[in-house]
Amino acid sequence: MSLATAPTAVIAEDEPVLARTLTRLLAQVWPELRIVGIAEDGLHATELALAHSPDVMFLDIKMPGRSGLEVAEAVADDWPDDKAAPLLVFITAYDSFAVPAFERAAVDYLLKPATAERLQDTVERLKTRLAGRTASPHAGDRAALMQRMQSIAAPADTSSERIKVIRAGVGNTVRMIPVADVVCFEATEKYVNVVTPAGEALVRMSLRELMTRVDSADFIQVHRSVMVNANAILSATRDENGHYSLAVRGLQRPLKVSRAFGHLFRPM
Repeated sequence: MSLATAPTAVIAEDEPVLARTLTRLLAQVWPELRIVGIAEDGLHATELALAHSPDVMFLDIKMPGRSGLEVAEAVADDWPDDKAAPLLVFITAYDSFAVPAFERAAVDYLLKPATAERLQDTVERLKTRLAGRTASPHAGDRAALMQRMQSIAAPADTSSERIKVIRAGVGNTVRMIPVADVVCFEATEKYVNVVTPAGEALVRMSLRELMTRVDSADFIQVHRSVMVNANAILSATRDENGHYSLAVRGLQRPLKVSRAFGHLFRPM
């Protein structure tokens, strides 16, 4: 197999000894695989993936900067339309009871420390998936990947109660905002910005947690950090680079649509 057609991989592992061990074992069980980058944190892993477009990513679950799940989300969000998304293998120190959740979004998982025998099984799975991939990836694949990532990372919904009115603090006032009046939810580092035609307000809750609680099926994801009320979308405009932006009723600024969700707004 030539270098031009050899499969490529990025390894994201914050423990250098484990990263070197995995690299050495891969060289033994999959000698034609080219390691195009090794990252010690999630931000660097994301940069390497988008720079090299690897066929496979070995992602440590717990890393500085971004977790392996967050890296997978970020990569899926910005992955080019004309390339098949990378196959994911999670590396985890968790006990086996946690593994079924990871399997929903990955080709395989590896418990630390990896062994040559276990890695050989992973490599066979990867080779089978790579051989079966189509030349023209579907645009919805990245969105499906992101949704699977979010279903894993989302907190368990331990209550059947749904939020119909959001209580948002604005200074010394608590605004009572009906969910139906919300134009969009935008995630920040620790808050969610609740946007309505009457203004904006912050709630101290993650976007994932909020979306498991709101009593509405009208919100769709258009970016890994944005959920928009589908009833408020007026139009979608595509620029010369293939990116969409939305004009939304009650919002003076456009909303960016990530590549992973651009297929939702293509003409029928």
